[in-house]
Amino acid sequence: MFNIKDFGAKGDKQTNDQAAIQLAVETCHKSGGGTVFIPSGNYLSGSIRLLSNVSLQLESGATLWASKNPEDYKVQKTNHLIYAEDAENISVTGSGIIHGQGTDDYGSWWGVPERPKFRTGVLLFHNCRNIAIRGVTILYSDAWTVHLRRCKGVFIDGVTIFNNIHRLNSDGIDPNSCQDVHISNCHVVAGDDCIVLKSTQPYPCENIVVTNCTLETTCAAIKLGTESQGDFRDIHFSNCTVRNTPVGIGFYMKDGTTMERVTFSNISIENCDPLKHQVFPIFMDIEKRHEDSKIGKIRDISFRDIFIRSGSGILIQGMPQSPIENLSLQNITMRVDWADDYEKRHKAVGGTRTTKDERDTLYARMSSYATLAYINGLTVENLRVLIENEAFQKYERSALCCHESRNVAIRNVYREPKEINKLPIIDLHNCQGAT
Repeated sequence: MFNIKDFGAKGDKQTNDQAAIQLAVETCHKSGGGTVFIPSGNYLSGSIRLLSNVSLQLESGATLWASKNPEDYKVQKTNHLIYAEDAENISVTGSGIIHGQGTDDYGSWWGVPERPKFRTGVLLFHNCRNIAIRGVTILYSDAWTVHLRRCKGVFIDGVTIFNNIHRLNSDGIDPNSCQDVHISNCHVVAGDDCIVLKSTQPYPCENIVVTNCTLETTCAAIKLGTESQGDFRDIHFSNCTVRNTPVGIGFYMKDGTTMERVTFSNISIENCDPLKHQVFPIFMDIEKRHEDSKIGKIRDISFRDIFIRSGSGILIQGMPQSPIENLSLQNITMRVDWADDYEKRHKAVGGTRTTKDERDTLYARMSSYATLAYINGLTVENLRVLIENEAFQKYERSALCCHESRNVAIRNVYREPKEINKLPIIDLHNCQGAT
């Protein structure tokens, strides 16, 4: 056990304790590993580099504050408070607090379009193995909170992240081209995507399990993409609650790889009103980011036991050149106790691009609570749309609308009340092999 106060840390929130904490980490590492202990107090620090076999433990009553001075990050040449590269057997644990000091609003949606001159993230681990992040509370990250880049063997459990929801890019947890990641029992409130899987380089993001998490954001709660330079595969989300969020579950395929073998089960989604963002409880889209981008694939995707409260419908669309393959939606319940206007609705873009096509608006504006297009191998079973208030019957909408698809199996689709408008409960257009 290496107590940072034994290395000169003051804990008064005035002194920069970075040098003392870093010395404790290096001493622990050189001795063969162990725990660097942060006792109760307020510790201001610039960037700290974790080394192999070192655990950083925050005692209850301890707060580690990210310095807002860019000079305090030049030693490690990173703008992250806690950083590790090419390390193994590292952890950040305890019941203390890490405070990123990113409390101000940022983003054109919130009336602050000018980008801050300097921003910090809380944790960045690059090319590391055997990582544990447990128990800590992270407040007001200035940018991405937990960024894992090309890491393997990651366990994140019981972590609370509470960021300013009006601060753009303050993502929660970003596994980026990572393998063997377990995220459980976390509560995330973020000003950008909560749990987002990415591949910003041509390396896969695979073997990911997320369970028992509560998520809230002004963007997407659960997201795959938009950066999709490497494949996504063997990914499983279960037992999660999404609330007050525009996009509950989103697939954004833009860069020409493959997303496959992804499952969602026992997920509760509550959408917010469409004030700043397009609203979709479930959204899935394939497009080319640029004209010279490759066309990607989405296949072998399952949604089961999904409970939705929303005024906007599901949108899932492949491309004519690349239909989504083998999609299953089973036991989906959607309660409509308000109704959003689709007149200006368009698909969620979710990132930069230079291309557009008719699918930006064509299917997003269809009169349906679940619109699916360009699917090859579709199963919809036990979809129930419950419209609860007569005041919202002014929009004539089907429960399910399916376009340009093949090998379609539909069973037990309900809209209650049944006779609220002239549109059929199920509306099929150019669907081959439908049963």
